[in-house]
Amino acid sequence: MADKFYSERNLKFLLYEVFDAASLTKYDYYSEHNKKMFDMVLAEADKLAKKMMRPILEEMDRNPPELEDGSIRVHDDVRKILDECGKGGWITASKPVDHGGDQLPLMITDSCQYIFCAANYSAAVYPGLNAGASHLIEEFGSEDLKETYLPNLHNGTWQGTMALTEPGAGSSLSDLETSAEPTEEGYYLIRGQKIFISAGDHNCVDNVVHLMLAKIKGGPPGVKGISLFVVPKFRPALGGGLEPNDVVASGVYHKMGYRGAPIAQLSMGDGDNCRGWLVGEPHKGLFYMFQMMNEARLGVGLGATAIASAAYYAALEYCRERRQGRKIGQKDPTQPQVPIIEHADIRRALLFQKAIIEGSHSLLLQGCKYADMMRVTTGEEQERYSLLLDLLTPVAKTYPSEMGIQAVSQGLQCFGGSGYCDDYPLEQYYRDMRIHPIHEGTTAIHGLDILGRKVVMKEGKAFAIFKQEVLQTAQSAEADNELKGFGGKLKAALEVLDDATKHLLNLAAKKGPEYFLADATLYLELFGIVTIAWQWLVQGLAASKALSEGAKKKDVNFYNGKIVTLNYFYAYELPKITGLSIRLLNTDGLTVDLDTAIFND
Repeated sequence: MADKFYSERNLKFLLYEVFDAASLTKYDYYSEHNKKMFDMVLAEADKLAKKMMRPILEEMDRNPPELEDGSIRVHDDVRKILDECGKGGWITASKPVDHGGDQLPLMITDSCQYIFCAANYSAAVYPGLNAGASHLIEEFGSEDLKETYLPNLHNGTWQGTMALTEPGAGSSLSDLETSAEPTEEGYYLIRGQKIFISAGDHNCVDNVVHLMLAKIKGGPPGVKGISLFVVPKFRPALGGGLEPNDVVASGVYHKMGYRGAPIAQLSMGDGDNCRGWLVGEPHKGLFYMFQMMNEARLGVGLGATAIASAAYYAALEYCRERRQGRKIGQKDPTQPQVPIIEHADIRRALLFQKAIIEGSHSLLLQGCKYADMMRVTTGEEQERYSLLLDLLTPVAKTYPSEMGIQAVSQGLQCFGGSGYCDDYPLEQYYRDMRIHPIHEGTTAIHGLDILGRKVVMKEGKAFAIFKQEVLQTAQSAEADNELKGFGGKLKAALEVLDDATKHLLNLAAKKGPEYFLADATLYLELFGIVTIAWQWLVQGLAASKALSEGAKKKDVNFYNGKIVTLNYFYAYELPKITGLSIRLLNTDGLTVDLDTAIFND
């Protein structure tokens, strides 16, 4: 297994040269920090990842969780990791100081999470879930809920989860059946089932705290009747300590990949004694949960990019060491074989991986920058960052997830038959990667979101601001002698996206929402390619600037690599929008009008 699983150099290039994370410290909210402190935090994250997470990557995969005596058994080191993340402040790092946190920018904390996910995605999930669950309680919970649950979620002795999905209601949350019946004692009696709950039960914590969606009896139908509850596995007892809360782990799913973290099936209220405590106001649960979901969606994109990074560096090491064949034109079999990195198609495969990973990583940190700026700005400026983040969240979740699968596949291809065997980590990475287009909403759901809601919200204001951002980058490139050709290509790509958007909005008016949204997934793919092209030009401008200002000798190859990969993306990936555009501009309604009987055979 390759020692390297992410690029520290690329991470710091994005943080400091592209997005200027250090500039955040000029705002009062982040004024206690500086670049030196950021680097110290990143260095400690690297140490934790290499010391505790990376060494058990294969063990967690090959010894997956099992349901034993009503509890799910996981790798023993999960307790050590949660304990370390609690003591070290990793769970609370981005939280405000008055909530016990370090008030670090999301750009820095997500960079730490990126390192953890690249080292061992399954291990990184446990503390990440705690951070999200505790954030919901901090934002919307009562003081009593905060006092009862936050300390143990923060120190890692309790596990937090997000419990949404049910057997009869996957993405269709309006069909939730878990019920909540109010009592005179201030709690609700919860009854129902949940499935696919990440870390929904395990033996390495003293309690599991579910942030659970349910419908209060007598409430409005559909999503308007959804409320949010804290439903612990063990509830506080009157005389102190904890007592069972009628939450049972009724099953654990055995998965294709991402095996080190359990996905549980839960039954609540079989004994009519499961208590839940309302978070915030009744019937606003979906609004509250979307806070955690949107953070989690960025986290899914981050995790996918991190896994693809680990796969890339494993493939790169193999391609440098594996000797096979000779350069085309060298026919003498007595000559030594060459490392396969000398073959053009291997270089293409490596460039493809590099382009996807570093382009995706750039977009994710762009989103983090928007989130950080939302915290320190007000008024129209804050709204601008909010709209950009809202618009780009579906892209930041799905592009790394979908294209990350292809990136890892290309890495596996570099290994040939060896990549298909568990002697090398690529087959695990390929399996671990596959969940990401499903986690936190399938790709189709996000296609519907961006086309059906995001590009039209506030009369298209978010989309208009996005176009301004992209055009500004294109214009900056046109003023750069080395990059001016790319500026024109980005402008043309943006026009393709704009034309497709206008056409589809017109189609909605003429033929209705089903025709309008039938190919929303393809629209999202088009949007993603244009967005990553934008991010590559943003990186290219930073690299070009560094080279023109006389980069240090040790950095020249790095910056030149950025320019080459920018060339690759615009030459190989950006042209794919032509085919997508042709399909999106077609109005035949092929998938809308077909008779499903054709699938009977």
